[in-house]
Amino acid sequence: MALPLLGELWDELPVEKRIFCSVLLFSWAVYLWEAFLARRQRKVYRTTTHVPWELGQIMDSETFEKSRLYQLDKSTFSFWSGLYSELEGTIAQSLVFLLLATLFSAVTGLPWSLYNTFVIEEKHGFNQQTLGFFFKDAIKKFIVTQCILLPVTSLLLYIIKIGGDYFFIYAWLFTLVVSLVLVTIYADYIAPLFDKFIPLPEGELKQAIEMMAKSIDFPLTKVYVVEGSKRSSHSNAYFYGFFKNKRIVLFDTLLEDYSALNKEHPEGEDGEDDDTKSKVKNKKQGCKNEEVLAVLGHELGHWKLGHTIKNIVISQMNSFLCFFLFAVLIGQKELFAAFGFYETQPTLIGLMIIFQFIFSPYNEVLSFCLTVLSRRFEFQADAFAKELGKAKDLYSALIKLNKDNLGFPVSDWIFSMWHYSHPPLLERLQALKDAKQD
Repeated sequence: MALPLLGELWDELPVEKRIFCSVLLFSWAVYLWEAFLARRQRKVYRTTTHVPWELGQIMDSETFEKSRLYQLDKSTFSFWSGLYSELEGTIAQSLVFLLLATLFSAVTGLPWSLYNTFVIEEKHGFNQQTLGFFFKDAIKKFIVTQCILLPVTSLLLYIIKIGGDYFFIYAWLFTLVVSLVLVTIYADYIAPLFDKFIPLPEGELKQAIEMMAKSIDFPLTKVYVVEGSKRSSHSNAYFYGFFKNKRIVLFDTLLEDYSALNKEHPEGEDGEDDDTKSKVKNKKQGCKNEEVLAVLGHELGHWKLGHTIKNIVISQMNSFLCFFLFAVLIGQKELFAAFGFYETQPTLIGLMIIFQFIFSPYNEVLSFCLTVLSRRFEFQADAFAKELGKAKDLYSALIKLNKDNLGFPVSDWIFSMWHYSHPPLLERLQALKDAKQD
């Protein structure tokens, strides 16, 4: 009797109420699903209190326990926030709303960022920032974001307004151009506003990188080292650029012989910064030159195997589909009414409602599919490094990076499948194991 009664009540609801209830129910379904996954993963963190025999060669018990506690602390850190306001649909008022919404999000998210940086990251030895550096960085990020977001949004809204029946094509082309421009200028003009980039000094490592790039026809022009140790001891490496102008960026924390965290700086000596901390680590962090080359072999494998281009194509196909569906749905007044906009239908609010809420089931499915694809790409890139003869060095590099970043090597399989864009450490090591033994 209950189900037919609910069906009758549902049929009697206005369309806008059904839309709102559907969005709300799906949001709760996602929340419950994420809570279920988090519960399974926390159970893994809490029950795995010793180093299993198969991990004995990967990390000592002290590092294993630190990684377990670090991941457990991270699992408690999450935040959702949003802001809605009824404004007229002009571009100027939309930009005012956007500015207020991002400011609200930044302010309400600040306590969580502080907790994450100065409690969780500090507790486990990753944070290298002072409070002053943190706030200067946050203010600078907000200003730079607004300098990009507001002009781009205003142009997008204007294109939608004057584009006619085929505005979705023009809007998609505009976002495509903007994304390509941002990718091109990010490392040269935006990233240096926050971190110092210096050319990798001449030496064995630089020569070896250039030789490896030449052997696979990678059009390398420059190799940079970024002072990531000013804010965190996490490590990374990436490449960027289009066509014949590729650059490689290495975090100094990735390089064992270069990381500032491996050097002792007595107070007052050169190298000490008022905005950053100088911490002495008991163990060296980072990788040896051979291991750095293996990591780069993996990254260059993404380029050689076309993963970067494939990701761009998938992203743009998805973007075009979303703009097309937006064009189909934007005229439905019920969508605006479902969220309290009965008299006006501001374009910016329509973008938020459709992209953030109406597309949420599609976004969840797409996110999972991209996670599966990303894991496949990671295995392929590892295999490419193996073909370059880097299997042994990549094997040891992955173990070192896992230790340095306190990665937890054991994962619940459902949580891992849904969330991890990179395969768990043990799976990657197993794939490299045969080649390493050879």
